Amino acid sequence: MSNSKELKEQAKELSILFVEDHDELRIQTQEILKHFFKNVSVAIDGKDALEKYLKHYTQHNKYFDIVLSDIEMPIMNGVSLAEAIYQINSEQILMIVSAHDETKYLLPLINLGINQFIKKPLDYQELLTALLKASKVINQDTITTPAQHIELGSNFTYNKENKSLHNANENIYLTKYEIIFLELLTLNVGKIYSNEEIVAFYANKNETIDSQNIRKLVSKIRKKLPNDTLESIYGIGYRIS
Repeated sequence: MSNSKELKEQAKELSILFVEDHDELRIQTQEILKHFFKNVSVAIDGKDALEKYLKHYTQHNKYFDIVLSDIEMPIMNGVSLAEAIYQINSEQILMIVSAHDETKYLLPLINLGINQFIKKPLDYQELLTALLKASKVINQDTITTPAQHIELGSNFTYNKENKSLHNANENIYLTKYEIIFLELLTLNVGKIYSNEEIVAFYANKNETIDSQNIRKLVSKIRKKLPNDTLESIYGIGYRIS
């Protein structure tokens, strides 16, 4: 496999959680992953995976570097697992193994911000290529300072650290509700956040908002941002683009 040598170098200090309910595929893939990753854990379904995800953090004070999961599983499927993991750690690199007859799940997963889809039956060369790409991203992130400034175009920037919006050197006033909204959308730029996720995020901040007020809020924020920065996806939600 052409990527083997490079993946061994990139993944030698990384951890991965592989979630698959099919015993033979899980065991076979686990043995392959052991050749590359420092820590390989497996789970038989979403519930088992979520428990191991949290346990790993407790033991190592960090989350798995990569989560690789099947979609169709008993007890908790891959979509529900992805939702749960992103609520815990919105920066998690999560890759999904998908069969052709599971396309109904793809849009919800895309909206969640899934990093990579890999087709079933597994092509291990394709898998290694995807894992190499993800490993490079992780290793690059460890040697660079996370961006606290989001460039919005036309000299506009949003400072994630102090939650402030600037146009060149001018500070643009934001209300508390506007700050919370931008705080959510800049957690993962480009990800679409549904009304339900927005309502839940405000609730976690001990604030209340409903769908009608979200639309009003979006209208007000748009007036403070460059054109086309805050995008509405009809019937789905909102994102910073």
